[in-house]
Order: sequence, then structure tokens, then C-alpha cells
Amino acid sequence: MANKIRWGVLGVAKIATVKVIPAMQHGSLCEISAIASRDPDRARKAADDLGISKAYGSYEELLADPDIDAVYNPLPNHLHVPWTLRAAAAGKHVLCEKPIALSAAEASQLLVARDRAHVKIGEAFMVHSHPQWLRALEILRSGEIGPLRAFNFVFSYNNRDPQNIRNRADIGGGAIMDIGCYPVHVARWMFGAEPARVSCLIERDPQFGTDRLTSAILDFPAGQAVFTCSTQMTPFQRVQLFGESGLVEIEIPVNAPPDRETVLNVRTSAGSRTETIPPCDQYTLQGDAFSRAILEDTEVPVPLEDAIRNMEVIDALFESGRTGRWVTVHI
Repeated sequence: MANKIRWGVLGVAKIATVKVIPAMQHGSLCEISAIASRDPDRARKAADDLGISKAYGSYEELLADPDIDAVYNPLPNHLHVPWTLRAAAAGKHVLCEKPIALSAAEASQLLVARDRAHVKIGEAFMVHSHPQWLRALEILRSGEIGPLRAFNFVFSYNNRDPQNIRNRADIGGGAIMDIGCYPVHVARWMFGAEPARVSCLIERDPQFGTDRLTSAILDFPAGQAVFTCSTQMTPFQRVQLFGESGLVEIEIPVNAPPDRETVLNVRTSAGSRTETIPPCDQYTLQGDAFSRAILEDTEVPVPLEDAIRNMEVIDALFESGRTGRWVTVHI
């Protein structure tokens, strides 16, 4: 295999064409070689706009291309597992958008497919590669703010378009799946553990049937994580990590801008300070990290096992929302 991974992209989703593909094209280990759409004209236009050499009028054609090493899957949530399974069967490594599946049981199908095909499959939590999160984790592990005791995350936007996939309950829309998966992932990452139980309060849109306002508590052995996410609220995002003797706050935890510094506010017993992280594109970093794992045969940033554990927590949140009770997380 060459010193760059040749990527194919399934679909022309906005996140792919606007954010991920241009970012990966700036990576040192990524070459975007092909893009596919069920509409050949849309595929060709996207390829022309982005300077991609190959455009396919079906996903099957892209997966049959022997010159594609890896696939990025940004399809709607209900198509994540079906097309990741097909890509793996075709011998392609897969970076799949979050959430990787509609349930942990569905996600578990990918384990067999991955191991049978001897490919790598990972979940595209790009925040896992951003230096601001790596720095927050470094501060936590240094003991500077003491043991992590509480985690607070608010993430929201306002989208009431009935045709938007985020507002379609039948294909995995709603706040938890779209943005609540982030606080679940990073809380588990920062605590370095799995929650024993969760409690969740869900308000559903009467027209869409999706969860439009959700608040949850994740009960970890060392402390508690609390988050609120909404698809129909003023746009906002912020996270605070509270230790016994200090705190770390990340001002833009998810949609970190690629063209300007990001900021961490740190308060300890010795005083307060602001740390700035130089501009970077987390999608570029994610693409190169995944490609490096393929080239060096090492673990991908967010492996399938972690993705399944994240879905176990999400399953428990939905169950708690239905029953109004604390739910044990079966991991």
C-alpha cells in the first residue's frame, strides 16, 4: 500500500462536501479518490466542485473499485450499518459517521464483519482528535484540578424543517442521536470509565416524534455527568469539567472553528488562566489519524468496541426516557 490512503465517500451529504472532504484533502495521509451518489449528476457535480477524479452513480460501483482503500460513510443514520457492512465485505476500511448505529445490537453486527474481512471500522467522533480535548484530558490526568467529579455539557441548535433528516424519527433523527452522542462519548472518555446507570428526561416534538429536548444524568463510579441537548433551542455549546480542586471549561467543544484559536478556561487552587489552542481542522486530524492506523496497522481513534459501548449508553437513555426510571447500563 502507498504512503497515502485512497478514500471513497458514500453520498454527497453536506457534512462530507462542506467540512470533511475539503479537510481530508489537506491531510498528509489522505487522498480523496472517489465520491458516489445514487444520482450520477449529483456525484459528478460534487466531484467537479471538490476536484475528485472519480464520480460513481451508485454506492456499489464505488465499493467495487479496487483502487479504493477506505470508505467514509456520512449517510443518514439508518444507513450507517447496512453500508458499512457492505463496505467491509468489499474489503474496505470504514470511517462511519456518528452515531454508528441505531442501537448497540445493530452496531454489534459490525464486529463480525470487521473481523471476517480483516478491516478497520471506526466511529467519526472528530472531537477525539482535536488538541483542545487532548489538552483537557492531559490536565485531568496531571491531577492539577484533582479527580474529576462532575461534567456538564449543553449542546443545542434550532431546526424545525420537517424534511431534515434530523427531524425524522423513522431514520434515527432527534437530539440524542444527532448531538447527545457527543456528551455521552466525551464523558466516558474524560472519566475513563463507563456509567453504571443513567436517568433521562425526554420531550418529544408532537409532529416529528423526535426527542427535541433531552436532559440526562450519567452515574459514573467517580462522579456524575449531566447534559442537555436540543434540536429546537437557541444554538449553544459549552462544557465544564469539575474536579475537586479546579475546573476546565471548553468554550466550543464540538464545532471548533478550523481558522481560529480555540480556548480553554482553567481554574485551579493556584488561580485562573486561559489556554489557547492554535487553529487546526479536526476533520483533517481525524482523517490522518485513521489513515495512519491503516498504514501502521494500529488502532483507529474511536474503535468499534468503543462505539458499541457508546450505543449501550444511548440505548439506556432512551429506555429511561420511556420508563421515567434509572436504567442500568449493560456493558
